[in-house]
Amino acid sequence: MPYVPIEKLLKHQSEPSLFRTVLTAAVRANQLAQGAQPLVKTDSKKVATIALEEVADGKVNYVEEKTKGKKASS
Repeated sequence: MPYVPIEKLLKHQSEPSLFRTVLTAAVRANQLAQGAQPLVKTDSKKVATIALEEVADGKVNYVEEKTKGKKASS
């Protein structure tokens, strides 16, 4: 299994956050498991490793979506 250094994973982020990196890789790994094509050339067969390699190469980024919802009233 290839080793992907944490420094390389956080390099492409404007606000480095390991939590966001893990979320991003998890979502991407699920997409790959559902049949999405890898964005990087790799010999790995494991979706988690492929997802981490994509994050490390800057091919996949975290995007925060703003939700339209009602504020909780007290």
